Amino acid sequence: MLFLSAITSLGIAQSKDSNSKPNIIIINMDDMGYGDTEPYGMTGVNTPHFNQIAEEGMRLTNFNAGQAICTASRAALLTGCYPNRIGMSGVLLPGAKHALNPNEETIASLLKKNGYKTANYGKWHLGNVLPYWPTNYGFDEFFGIPYSHDVWPIDYDGYSKVTDSKDMRSSFPPLPLISNTTVIGTIENIKDASKLTTLFTEKAIGFIKKNKKDPFFLYLTHPLPHAPLAVSDKFKGKSDLGLFGDVIMELDWSIGEIINTLDKEGIAKNTVLIITSDNGPWLVFGDNAGSSGGFREGKSTTWEGGTRVPFLIRWPGKIKGGSVNSSLMTNMDLLPTIATITGAPLPKNQIDGLNFLPVLTGKTASGPREIFYYYFGVGSNNLEAIRYKHWKLVFPHKGTTYNKKLQGKDGYRGEGASAEFPMALYDLAHDPGEVRDVQQLYPEIVAEIQKIADTAREDLGDDLNQKVGKNIRKPATY
Repeated sequence: MLFLSAITSLGIAQSKDSNSKPNIIIINMDDMGYGDTEPYGMTGVNTPHFNQIAEEGMRLTNFNAGQAICTASRAALLTGCYPNRIGMSGVLLPGAKHALNPNEETIASLLKKNGYKTANYGKWHLGNVLPYWPTNYGFDEFFGIPYSHDVWPIDYDGYSKVTDSKDMRSSFPPLPLISNTTVIGTIENIKDASKLTTLFTEKAIGFIKKNKKDPFFLYLTHPLPHAPLAVSDKFKGKSDLGLFGDVIMELDWSIGEIINTLDKEGIAKNTVLIITSDNGPWLVFGDNAGSSGGFREGKSTTWEGGTRVPFLIRWPGKIKGGSVNSSLMTNMDLLPTIATITGAPLPKNQIDGLNFLPVLTGKTASGPREIFYYYFGVGSNNLEAIRYKHWKLVFPHKGTTYNKKLQGKDGYRGEGASAEFPMALYDLAHDPGEVRDVQQLYPEIVAEIQKIADTAREDLGDDLNQKVGKNIRKPATY
């Protein structure tokens, strides 16, 4: 009888993993750099659960965010589009009068139509006011903050009000905490912010347990390690890298809690778990910023340190454990890949993402993407570079640099700087740090990429060349 009982229990556990469409979990970190965890070279901070996902799944080494800033990157991930195609370049701050157009189909809306339960816990940053919060974009549930947790009237000490009228933060409203469509409180100071990682993790665990019998899509968008750094008491002072290391340890703990919940509920084998970041590290904060892993520059730049981010994916039995792939992939490619995995339809409007499922499952070593457009601009639409295979052509532009001024320390921001960058060609296979300009050696590659640039400008526009794109769609305005 004990034997039969064990077999029956095993059958129940197996049926939980095999009788429904795969669950999808995306954990999207904020400003986590390429080099901020052990699978990508971090030293001084143990990240056992990041390591576990890498060991049990696949690690990508050429994964790029759609743009190197919060709003644009998140729009790219959820819609499968270049963010400038849908009018969502840059970053939304209080006072913005536009948002992601609800007519754009998202991963959440597509999966919801396909029978999935959907939830977003954490940072949204695609619309500041109602009705432009997640429940209007396919999410059944939302619990979190509308934008980054530094968008508040609090100074760098985490408690004092900003009184200098020249500082834009002085005009920011209190940071709201939202449940679905209702503001239920505010995040008043850094102590309140230190509770967010645990709070959103607990919400995510509750959602998994509640929906374990149904297919679900969980979008867990941690506000950290974006500055200002905040960590709960249980991890304070636990790392060798100070507050930044403590924060990484707590995020690693969060992943561990998700993994443990999937195991306990018997649904790990039927769950695709993805971990990535919205853009590279905000290096102006020095020791309170992360690492670009040796790539050039960081957040808000179109150098590799700005867009190339970590990407780990686990799907037991489908994705080979410990595998590594160097194909060029972007967060726009998640939507069509997830649609293929789940059998959901693709959006009716044009998207830019490509299906990478054959790469992830090992059926092919090379991905379908050879080209990536590096657009950037807050209030502008600048085509600053193009990736073609292992080549990257940078166009003349003015941009942010972290190498001219001293960075910040202990939570205080350093002084920003800008620079004029000339045209340059880089061979990322031999020069991933983008140091050596080889355009004189490879004029044929420059000419080839210039043709690609003409196509991009015709399609999406380019303010650097006074070109308006023919195939861009408008955001929602209010």
